[in-house]
Amino acid sequence: MTTVLDAFAIIAALAGEPAAAEVEAELRRKDADARVAAINLAEVVDQLIRQAGYSEEAVDVSLESLMAGGLAVVPMDGSLGRLAGRLRARHYDKRTTALSMADCVALATSVTLRATLATADPSLAAAARTEGVTVLGLPDSNGKRP
Repeated sequence: MTTVLDAFAIIAALAGEPAAAEVEAELRRKDADARVAAINLAEVVDQLIRQAGYSEEAVDVSLESLMAGGLAVVPMDGSLGRLAGRLRARHYDKRTTALSMADCVALATSVTLRATLATADPSLAAAARTEGVTVLGLPDSNGKRP
């Protein structure tokens, strides 16, 4: 079973958030096929360095460890980009569903791969469910699940 991890899921695993144990269990599953879209990987790097204060080297080492353990990066192409744009146009609402473009790329990746989407983001989870994508609802920093 393929699972696409959004940026939060990976950050949770690396920063010891409440979802860390579940993300780690997902990555260690016997039949695990974990993926992350390249733009979501960029989000992870940015947030861990800029917001959490991790060093570039520490982030690189942690991500290399996840990739050595089987996490695969899904590159962006035109087809994925068009789908992400359509999904954002379909689901974005400034007041009620403020999906980022990166969120929509994670969703487009899940749609394309027919994969489960692991996220703690309620807006992303709702859009995924509307699109028929199975959601692995992770606890956010306060323990609340989407």
